[in-house]
Amino acid sequence: MTVDPAKFAQHIADLVRTIPEDPEIARAAGLFTKAVLGGGVIQAFGSGHSEAVAMEIAGRAGGLVPTSKLALRDLVLYGDAPRSELDRYDLERDPSVARAILDLAPVHPGDLFVIISNSGVNGVVVELATLVKQRGHDLIAITSRAHGEAVASRHPSGRKLIDLADVVLDNRAPYGDAVLALPDGGASVGAVSTITSALLAQLVVAQTVRNLLEAGEVPPVYLSSNVPEGDAHNLKLEALYAGRIRRGA
Repeated sequence: MTVDPAKFAQHIADLVRTIPEDPEIARAAGLFTKAVLGGGVIQAFGSGHSEAVAMEIAGRAGGLVPTSKLALRDLVLYGDAPRSELDRYDLERDPSVARAILDLAPVHPGDLFVIISNSGVNGVVVELATLVKQRGHDLIAITSRAHGEAVASRHPSGRKLIDLADVVLDNRAPYGDAVLALPDGGASVGAVSTITSALLAQLVVAQTVRNLLEAGEVPPVYLSSNVPEGDAHNLKLEALYAGRIRRGA
């Protein structure tokens, strides 16, 4: 037995073909559209590799301008936590971190939250989801149902991200994320979640833009900053949300 990259590629291709059929994408886009039309900002949070998916939502070419990224490093960038705090191995498991991140963020009542977590069980994501719902915000989760349903919550409440979200986008990653088992059976390679979660995020954005066009609105979309007119276009739109959007470092 050997690890076959072609099998990984085929697995991903099958998911790329079937994920767009998920009706939850349209529901999520409906919440995005509601937020944009209402003057809200889409607040995206992910820790670990899930932060890459938050970056797919907030501040990228072809994406929506009224978006902002929350991150663990906000504790240092915008708060007074020491740099060493980010070296804690258990940082994303600490529920108290969520309140600190949220309290440091420029959040308005009409903002929408997207929390990305493959497992959906760590303390920071569950606590952040809990606080978001307590404060009356709509919440979208991008997560793996297969993994989340197979493990226990690490939050004192026993709840998981999927228990709190208004819409759950399933990235179809298996338990453990990777799909190509090594010969000894002790581990696997070929992680799925970042690829499929990014696809889900982009599908939601595309459907949101379609919704806005059908409503007769001009979608507030970023141009690449690497085209000549990009900076001027983007700065003009960002000015409409001054003090409310963060790209993060």
